[in-house]
Amino acid sequence: MTAADRAGARPVTTAATIRRLRPSDYGTVIAVIDEWWGGRPMSDMLPRLFFEHFADTSFAADRAGPLAGFLVGFLSQSQPGEAYIHFVGVRPGQRGQGLGRRLYEAFFEAASARGCTVVRAVTAPVNTGSVAFHRRMGFSVEPRQAARDGIPVAADYDGPGRDRVRFVKHLHADEGDGLLRERAMPLRGLPGDPA
Repeated sequence: MTAADRAGARPVTTAATIRRLRPSDYGTVIAVIDEWWGGRPMSDMLPRLFFEHFADTSFAADRAGPLAGFLVGFLSQSQPGEAYIHFVGVRPGQRGQGLGRRLYEAFFEAASARGCTVVRAVTAPVNTGSVAFHRRMGFSVEPRQAARDGIPVAADYDGPGRDRVRFVKHLHADEGDGLLRERAMPLRGLPGDPA
């Protein structure tokens, strides 16, 4: 963690490059993931296979210096037309500068180009920042019978006592505001694409 990250200071914003995630990024991500989540043990939730088998729909954000953020997502194999965002992280000192939004927009564009119209994601109800971010990104919270602190949750979704907030976003529902057409990253020519 850098001194700026520890102090919560925002560095001077520099342009970020969004590129496809590479298998070689695995060590970098795993080295910081628990730290980025405030010491919560998260690395077991992101095995190397995601970096090897879902690189076409996963992205990294680079700024001068270390990795600034990443998103791991994939297309559903059992729900045609749906995609899933599995894991997203932005370096603590880089948060609030639009990197998460840019990573999500790159994923929306990749999923849409492959025929997906629905994107799903889940988060722990304790992660209120993630809940708020998903709502700002146009996700709806899927209604559930249980609630934790006023947030609908899928009780025991990831096992006993491991409730989750389930999100859904319909990609083409907001095309009128130009989200996919104007602000998302183009699919071809991203840094890290094979030649």
